[in-house]
Amino acid sequence: MNPKPLASPPNRPRWRDGLTRNVFVLGAVSLFTDISSEMIVPVRILFLVGVLNTPLALAGLIEGLAESASSLLKIVSGTVSDRVRSRKPLILFGYGVSNVAKPLLALATTWPPALGFILVDRIGKGVRTSPRDALLADSSPPEYRGKAFGFHRAMDTLGAAIGPLLTVVILLFTHNDLRQVFIWTAVPGLLSVLVLIVFLHERRIERAVAPAATPTGARRRSRREELASLGPRFWLFTAIATVFALGNSSDAFIFLRTEGLEHSLEAVPLVYFGYNLVYALLATPLGALSDRWGRLPVLIAGYTAFGLVYAGWAMASRPWHGAALFMLYGIYAAATEGVARALVTDVVPQQQRGTALGWFNGLTGLAALPANLLGGWLWANVGAGATFALGAWLGLVSAALLLAWAPWLMGARPAMSPREPLAGGS
Repeated sequence: MNPKPLASPPNRPRWRDGLTRNVFVLGAVSLFTDISSEMIVPVRILFLVGVLNTPLALAGLIEGLAESASSLLKIVSGTVSDRVRSRKPLILFGYGVSNVAKPLLALATTWPPALGFILVDRIGKGVRTSPRDALLADSSPPEYRGKAFGFHRAMDTLGAAIGPLLTVVILLFTHNDLRQVFIWTAVPGLLSVLVLIVFLHERRIERAVAPAATPTGARRRSRREELASLGPRFWLFTAIATVFALGNSSDAFIFLRTEGLEHSLEAVPLVYFGYNLVYALLATPLGALSDRWGRLPVLIAGYTAFGLVYAGWAMASRPWHGAALFMLYGIYAAATEGVARALVTDVVPQQQRGTALGWFNGLTGLAALPANLLGGWLWANVGAGATFALGAWLGLVSAALLLAWAPWLMGARPAMSPREPLAGGS
């Protein structure tokens, strides 16, 4: 049963309820970083293949391996963040190296160093994600945690919408100079790091201390016991989310499908902007709704929406179908990404949030590699419809699994004080 929300302070608008200082700071950091990241997403493959003559298959392989490495680092960094006094240094390192690596792409004249910079960028993401999500949970009152995660995803996605628009402006003023796009990513990247250094104030709290050196067998048992202590509800939800991720192949397949329906390359970034706008507008209210109704009803609705949208892409035949499906796709994303992380922090002890988020982010991230390989194989050998049919089926199966286990998962939040201490200011 969700705790009763606290009353708003007299001079604070109601929309700010539960959004603490650190939630705003981390939202601003993600906004600027995602502007920087999404500036290069539409043109990175063009730069690698068209300018640096990178073999296409190799570029795809390196990107896949970089994402896998990032997923593994999320597990490690989440565990480490539970064993140190402050999560901020890990978060700062992760954002710092990513925002340094992106502008350095402008200096690359051959593809090996360019792919190295991409790998460094992904390493930064792997280091920062789990500690950041754990600090976000530490800084949010339990009764507003879904809203806080939703707000963070909204800010992140707003950056994803702004970034490609800035890329278009830069290309217009520089006569399609791709290196200038990479150089200009330094501006939002620097703002992100400065906001993090100056405004993120973390109250240091007692965390679990790393176990002393013991014989190898004992250390393994200790690690197993630590993972087991996350609880069966956490592992069940993570398993279901990983099944779902196996059907959630790269958005590149969606871009290809939409371009084929629209018969226009220019239409793709426009519908992508629309998707990000819908996502940004709905993430906070749907997160807040999960605080009132519970996480599972919102997640089940989101997984169901994903299944229906992917089924729609499997059967789409007219240009307007792609645009409409992209808007509905934004609803799915707003209902699931932040809410899933909020649920993870609900079902585990406070001192193990970093570890839990690390394993959740890591396992669902690792599932992207087989999802993309299988999706690509189906596209090439059976047809585009098969790729989306698989995603639709796994999305609906995941929704059904959540629904079947809902009575057990609904009581997942561990006992805690109504006034759980926060890691940041109010």
